[in-house]
Amino acid sequence: MKKLLSALMVGLACWTAQAVELEISAQEVYEKVESNDPGVLFVDVRDPLEIMYIGFTDVVHVNIPFMTADRNGWEKERGIYPMVRNPDFAAQVKAELQRRGMDKNAEVITMCRSGSERGKPSADFLRENGLPNARYVVNGFQGSPAKDGEHVGKRIVNGWQNSGLPWSAKMSPSKMYRLDADAGTAQ
Repeated sequence: MKKLLSALMVGLACWTAQAVELEISAQEVYEKVESNDPGVLFVDVRDPLEIMYIGFTDVVHVNIPFMTADRNGWEKERGIYPMVRNPDFAAQVKAELQRRGMDKNAEVITMCRSGSERGKPSADFLRENGLPNARYVVNGFQGSPAKDGEHVGKRIVNGWQNSGLPWSAKMSPSKMYRLDADAGTAQ
């Protein structure tokens, strides 16, 4: 019984450590990338059109969307395009790792708008698909909406944009997910 309890405690400690290491702050990511850590791939997982209207950081190594707006569909009740998973997401991330001479044990860090709808799910998905060190930027690019005050509902709390880290309205064409002839292949 004592051995079983010890094994259970070790297993729980490992599971807890894994859950904690899934999240990483925007500041920590910035420091890793700026120090030229050769074992890190920083991936913006937003739809390129979203990036075009919200902003981008050139600190990102590459844009590979986890989900894209289905421009052939329309959700009439909500007045939006539905989001669909990029069926090649894991393969495209693995191809980018290979292109950079990195293996499956690299630290792949994903970032979406808020961290919750695509950031964490994309990191979980990458872990499920053979990339054990996938993580996500908690609070994402834009951060959380203010819960009170004159800016209630506006994304002005935490996240990359609100942490004083570099970003701009301009996108870096060499890093963007593109399907046109000038891109050669999707980035």
